[in-house]
Amino acid sequence: MHFIPGMVATVKWKMMPAILFLVSDLAEGTYRFEFSATAVGGGSDSDQVDVTVLPEGATTVAVSGELKKWHRVTLHCPGPATSETAEPNPFADYRLDATFSHPGSGKSYVVPGFYAADGDAAESSGDAGDQWQVRFRPDEEGTWNYVLSFRSGDDIAIDAGAGISAGYFDGEAGSFEVGPTDKAAPDLRAKGRLEYVGAHHLRFAETGEWFMKCGTDAPENLLAYEDFDATPDAGNRRKSWSPHAADYDASRMSGFTWQGGKGSELLGAIDYLASEGLNAFSFLTFNIDGDDDNVFPHRLVGDVDAYEAVSDNQRWNGGVVYKDRFDVSKLDQWDRIMSFGGTRGMFLHFKTQETENDQRLDGGALGRERILYYRELVARFGHHLALNWNIGEENTNTPAQRIEFAQWFHDHDPYRHPVVLHTYPDQKSAVYSPLLGNASTYAGASLQTNNASFSKVFADTLAWVGNSAAAGRKWVVACDEPGDAQHALRPDDDAGNSHLDGRRNALWGHALAGGAGVEWYFGYRHAHSDLTCQDFRSRDRFWDVCRHFLEFWEISGAPFWTMSNANALVSGSGNNANRCLASPGSHYVVQLYRGDGGGTTTLDLTGAAGDLFVRWFDPRNGGAMRQGSVTTVSGGGVVTLGRAPDSPDEDWIVHVSPARMDSPVPAG
Repeated sequence: MHFIPGMVATVKWKMMPAILFLVSDLAEGTYRFEFSATAVGGGSDSDQVDVTVLPEGATTVAVSGELKKWHRVTLHCPGPATSETAEPNPFADYRLDATFSHPGSGKSYVVPGFYAADGDAAESSGDAGDQWQVRFRPDEEGTWNYVLSFRSGDDIAIDAGAGISAGYFDGEAGSFEVGPTDKAAPDLRAKGRLEYVGAHHLRFAETGEWFMKCGTDAPENLLAYEDFDATPDAGNRRKSWSPHAADYDASRMSGFTWQGGKGSELLGAIDYLASEGLNAFSFLTFNIDGDDDNVFPHRLVGDVDAYEAVSDNQRWNGGVVYKDRFDVSKLDQWDRIMSFGGTRGMFLHFKTQETENDQRLDGGALGRERILYYRELVARFGHHLALNWNIGEENTNTPAQRIEFAQWFHDHDPYRHPVVLHTYPDQKSAVYSPLLGNASTYAGASLQTNNASFSKVFADTLAWVGNSAAAGRKWVVACDEPGDAQHALRPDDDAGNSHLDGRRNALWGHALAGGAGVEWYFGYRHAHSDLTCQDFRSRDRFWDVCRHFLEFWEISGAPFWTMSNANALVSGSGNNANRCLASPGSHYVVQLYRGDGGGTTTLDLTGAAGDLFVRWFDPRNGGAMRQGSVTTVSGGGVVTLGRAPDSPDEDWIVHVSPARMDSPVPAG
């Protein structure tokens, strides 16, 4: 235990109430204090503690990390020596917060800290020690000041009250200087935090770039990985990720492994997705009594064998996990995978529960178990630059509970990452209306459909983009489970029509309805499913289509964040037919659903003036923008878009704009 002159110590000894000891005029050095207690009826007990008094002005806190804008800075705080299973409970009976302030901008963030065992638990698998940490991402250059609050008391971590000082570094202050980032895209440290700004799309704070998402929704048990400490193998569903072992590149990834190279296969899997051009992946962080049962942050009471021996759907209440204590080393290892994802430009989709277990924490309410879980997620992972908190997959909590959950994140996540809610198929106003507008702090919806042809994606997206806007708070509407549970996006060797329909109806249909992006679900009737996938190459050919989709928005310059659905402007339009996204008068993106062999599709440019360029994009094969039979049109009336450069019966994307945004190749 360390003290600086002027600090006051509090001691909570075993199960006794906290006792305050005042000691003054101690010289610098180390002292041993012995405490003894005698019961009224007889009997006694004793304990001792070593105390080191530091020089005036000394600091017990160390600052680590690259002191650069958007890079992670960690405060290392030596505190009470304890363990994951000790009393007082280090996760509930202490509350560490750091207030970071930037005088130059006036910004201030209150960031929760966490118990870190020995401070290197990913490597040591340690569950005991005297280290506490705070992780922070400075969003300004220059001087940052911090002040630490370290309070103790029964369940102080979930209590807004002050508690009492826990001593050690409570009240300690310091500062550090932050310089500019030295990173380049796709590393998110070059782009800054991805923020909800009241629009239908998210925007990066540093570059102002708007985000269109395309990634994987499956497998939901991505974190059921044998290299993570104390991860069970219930149902033989634990993963090795060995198909991606060859994707591991030690020269770029070794800094994110642990214990002599663990984590390499999953790092390789994430790198493979990024190399294919995807920019998101998702995962459940709590699936006890869910479909998988192997992913959770909580500390096991015994070993994995004892956990696996308990029947499915009985584990949360079966005495095999602590409901209020967490596995420090496992969470540190999770963070290394997520941190690597950030260097590769990956958005992190945190799914905090699923329909099978959304009544487990506090019986579905916002209570002690849920708050401790949420706080641990925010403290450990909230520093990541691109993420959302999904309140629940196929959520069955009440509207009032959903509002409470979102409000908790709004109040306690210092960075205000967007909070979203995953739907059941066909859920409409009865479920969401109580959450729209100013009724809640939700920033978006995570849509699921239930049609094998993906034919409901466009209509569902359009409905919720429109409903949220009409309510006065625009939601970021993503389609994170297009298709159906049985099939959805099938493997390349069993693609059926899923690749064709997925491209036309889910990927482009969603975007032209005003959606914010797609994550792909893998149906359970096929190999490499939502629970069994260990090889993302099972959909390798389709990832090319996704990459072409994202590249279109870059090379065309079409500002999707200013555009909205305008199907009425294009002939032959409908749900599974031609579609149009437009900023009337400037940009028009038209999906020709089955091509235009006759060159007769028309576009209403009544709201535009002057000449506009017509460029074609091949969504099947990608490449540069191209010229069709019509290269320019005039605003002020209805025009014909002409014939495609080739393959006139296939689907095409046409961009019409007043400025030449590309370098098209000749037709043919």
